Amino acid sequence: MQVTRFMRGRRDVNRFLKSGFSIGILIVSGLWQICSLQADDFDREPILYRDTAPINPISKLENDLKSGKKSLDYTNARGYLASLLKALDVPQDSQTLVFSKTSLQRERISADSPRALYFNDDVYIGYCQNGEVLEISVADPNLGTVFYTLDQERAEKPAFTRQTDACLLCHGGSQTQSVPGHLMRSVFADADGQPLLASGSFRSDHTSPFEERFGGWYVTGDTGDQYHLGNKIFTKRQSYKDVDWSRGMNLKTLDRLIDTSPYLQNSSDVVALMVLTHQSEMHNRITRANFLTRQALHYEEALNKGLGEPPGHRWPSTTARIKSACEPLLEYMLFSEELPLKSEVKGTSTFARTFADRGPRDRKGRSLRELDLKTRLFKYPCSYLIESDSFKQLPKEASDYIQKRLVEILNGKDRSDKFKHLSESDRKNILEILSDTKTGT
Repeated sequence: MQVTRFMRGRRDVNRFLKSGFSIGILIVSGLWQICSLQADDFDREPILYRDTAPINPISKLENDLKSGKKSLDYTNARGYLASLLKALDVPQDSQTLVFSKTSLQRERISADSPRALYFNDDVYIGYCQNGEVLEISVADPNLGTVFYTLDQERAEKPAFTRQTDACLLCHGGSQTQSVPGHLMRSVFADADGQPLLASGSFRSDHTSPFEERFGGWYVTGDTGDQYHLGNKIFTKRQSYKDVDWSRGMNLKTLDRLIDTSPYLQNSSDVVALMVLTHQSEMHNRITRANFLTRQALHYEEALNKGLGEPPGHRWPSTTARIKSACEPLLEYMLFSEELPLKSEVKGTSTFARTFADRGPRDRKGRSLRELDLKTRLFKYPCSYLIESDSFKQLPKEASDYIQKRLVEILNGKDRSDKFKHLSESDRKNILEILSDTKTGT
């Protein structure tokens, strides 16, 4: 909602600021205009999403390709896929397969020819059979998610193309925390991969009921009697109430469902899917905290200048906005409201081992990347993305706030409902791991 109000005196401005509203200030004809901020307005200062040069793993690889320091190998079977995964340190066993037409190359996707998705902590790569491009998104510490394509035609010097329009139609609105971000959807898809939106759809993260996850995706692995929507094809007459829950459960491979030879693996590992479900939303929360903090500081700077306050003067409204930007990130990274698992989950690829081996460990050999998979996703409920560049490069004001709150929560000072799921041992173990790895505290 747009809120506009004109002020004639500094006393009125101060009173309005202390009322707790998140506001921006513009000088209009010598008067102050108070406007609510739009969190998705990331093309204006201070974000300047489209006009700012990215600094992320893709931009670094671009420079290496131009200088000749690195090269990408092309194969007739899958173009640059395998070489790009290697160059960006994206493991092949992270492969998941999605057959819903929810992607840039939707005409290439169906139940018979799903899109493959590969990921590490920062990069996501989408591959379609006979696709014209590889689809790439990457977590940029300054810009949030940045989107690229790489032509799947042999070239002397393959080049990435940054995408700033088409991708943001789905990846830059309310579904992604109103920032350039990721969206993991569970849909009712037909054999052609068409989402049957009239039947409903679900956004997925680690708080989602298991039975609502993975619609339109292939899933391999053992989830016990814990049902999901994966491996199921629907017709226009079907919806959630018509699901045959037993169909497509606990598959070891996908060989009986599709021809897996065009892909690097014959699986779509459920553990990889669960990690992906957590990670994609975590990236959005980091970006949201980044953008909203920078916006708050930008508007404060303009306010101080307009009212003659010294640079750095802190307004209560700025403090409140930084808190509202960071608290949702804290809650998510500490797995508040994560739904417990009812059965043990087992994957079918080497992903679980590969994933756990990638992270730093404390002096007792513990890591935030250790999986539980019996009652919850991780053994220690604190997101491993606290080690990511995007998290480490949050604005100082956001970082300081999060660090202070982490200490309060993990030391047991904050025992509010949002964090009551953390046991004494959880808090102690996470604090020790973070302290040893010099992360977050």
